Amino acid sequence: MKSVGEGLDRVLDKALTRPVPKTAGAQVRFLVKQLKGTRAVAGLLGISQRTVERYVKGQIKKPRPQLAALIQGEASKRWQPKVKEKAKKAAASTNGLMIDVRASLGYEAPAGTTDEARERHLTLALPPRHAERIFAAQERGGEQQMRQAVADALKEVYFQQRGTRAASLEEVRMLNVEHIEFDL
Repeated sequence: MKSVGEGLDRVLDKALTRPVPKTAGAQVRFLVKQLKGTRAVAGLLGISQRTVERYVKGQIKKPRPQLAALIQGEASKRWQPKVKEKAKKAAASTNGLMIDVRASLGYEAPAGTTDEARERHLTLALPPRHAERIFAAQERGGEQQMRQAVADALKEVYFQQRGTRAASLEEVRMLNVEHIEFDL
């Protein structure tokens, strides 16, 4: 997984207490209930209202692969929002996040130091304030903002070791992300 947003979505899915509905019909029925009508679901999925009604009635059981992925994604995004919010609050207030990342990391530093980006594989515990900042960036919706929030967290926790070294380090750049995964 190379996207910070995907990693955050996956860690929140681990907090769920019940599984997301498995069949396309059940997922569409859930979406109809959440969005309060078939017209809204049709607009969301880019299909006709009549097709949505057929899924609800069980007349269509197997969507084409691209539509199945879209239905699955939209249903899981809206599934148990209170549980996901509770997990976010716990991570942002007391627990923090674990991060496992493999990427090229470099930094801005004063003249005479090496600031070349190099491949690193890090597994670290991020404090709650960084978890809060990363989740806030996710709500604003920008992948670049999420990457910057993760890079700032890595700067403090890994490069500066929570203020005990490299105080003059200015900015960490996270490039070529090969893998990023979070855990609560």
